[in-house]
Amino acid sequence: MIKKTSVSVAAVMMLAAPALAQEVPQATTPAYNCDFEPSCEVAPGIYGKMASPVTSKFNLSIGGFVKLDYAYNSVNLGSNGALGTLQNGIPKSSSAAGRQDQSIFTARQSRFWLKVAGPNFLGAKTNAIIEADFYGGGGSSNESPNMRLRLANTTLDWVNTQVLVGQAYDIFGPAISSTVDFGSGNKTGAPNNPRVPQVRVTQKVNLNSDNALRLVLGVQNPVQDANAQTGTNSDSWGGKLNVAGQAMLISKALGVAPGYYGLSMNSLTAGVFGLYGNQSVGDNSKTVDTWGYGFYTFVPLLSSKDGRNRAMTASFEGQLYMAANQSVNGATAGTVIGPAGSKTAAKGYGFYGQLIFYPTQDLGITAGYGRRNAYNYASYSGINNFEKSNSNIYANIAYDLNAAVRVAVEYQNLNTQYGNVTNGTGNLAGLATSGTANIARFAAFYFF
Repeated sequence: MIKKTSVSVAAVMMLAAPALAQEVPQATTPAYNCDFEPSCEVAPGIYGKMASPVTSKFNLSIGGFVKLDYAYNSVNLGSNGALGTLQNGIPKSSSAAGRQDQSIFTARQSRFWLKVAGPNFLGAKTNAIIEADFYGGGGSSNESPNMRLRLANTTLDWVNTQVLVGQAYDIFGPAISSTVDFGSGNKTGAPNNPRVPQVRVTQKVNLNSDNALRLVLGVQNPVQDANAQTGTNSDSWGGKLNVAGQAMLISKALGVAPGYYGLSMNSLTAGVFGLYGNQSVGDNSKTVDTWGYGFYTFVPLLSSKDGRNRAMTASFEGQLYMAANQSVNGATAGTVIGPAGSKTAAKGYGFYGQLIFYPTQDLGITAGYGRRNAYNYASYSGINNFEKSNSNIYANIAYDLNAAVRVAVEYQNLNTQYGNVTNGTGNLAGLATSGTANIARFAAFYFF
């Protein structure tokens, strides 16, 4: 009797085994791409292929690009010479750096990002992004770059409303010039940097089927609070959060045309932007205001035939602004000016314009001009070698070999005019009143 029962149980278990196997999936063994024997199960090669995908508890995507830059500069712009941005103005023609040229390779502008789409919340889609490049540490060697956080924010997205929390692009100055160097017009009329911690709300208001308003309001970290004035007890402190906003009209009337780098297709856009904050400075009896306002527009001159193809499309982007105490984002040439105890905000203005033309889907041609100018030179009377103006003339050609590979060449002419010139040392040595850099650049991208 016992034997019969044992046989019956064993038979039932054998019959149930396939069903159990289906209910409890077995772990998938990663498939390795082994280039050599032995021990391929241990190491698939340093950059070998593994079939195990990147996973997350939410929907995760990864992307970015590898970018190699070569730049020839007619003056020595230092370790960031491939970036092309006006870090401290172009060296004077009479300085040592102004009499040197520079040839530089770098891959520091390579970038990667992680995006996450998580569960819905109160009817909104939740998303997050973290993005980094390798320009941390400023003057780091091109052979040993440091990682730098660019973006780190999360969003709640309803149909017409978005709430963003984290580090994102400055709300002030929406224009980003399509220069290959990624200086993007900073300090020459397009003060789109830095990326700052913030909380902002974007609201879309539909006027009709073709027109809508995009309203942005947010509070940002008062990065101008890092201003360090010289002298005892004259450092700034106590900056309040900056309040910034945009009000833009978006219209489908002219179709769409390529925007920044030809990577987006944009509609007719026109509107205003602004920022306000204040901070205590040294022994001042009153705070110093930080403010700015401006106008921005994007115009499709030749629209895409189907909303996607770039062949025979053209666009114009322009911006102008007035600002005070915003040197941290390149909008003004200084922070605060004037005698101790009575310092006021340094003021400046800027303007920028850019044309993008795509004769074919893969060939893009861009040309633009930008300028930032100090306002009221007399107010800078106590500041030696201040930057009266910075200008940027550029033209570039980019060609997409396929969906991943892009090559580009660029010419730039950068100029700085100095005021209250005095003799001294370093890049500003000598009594020349200006510095000019002619730059030739080549770049190769691999987008992934």
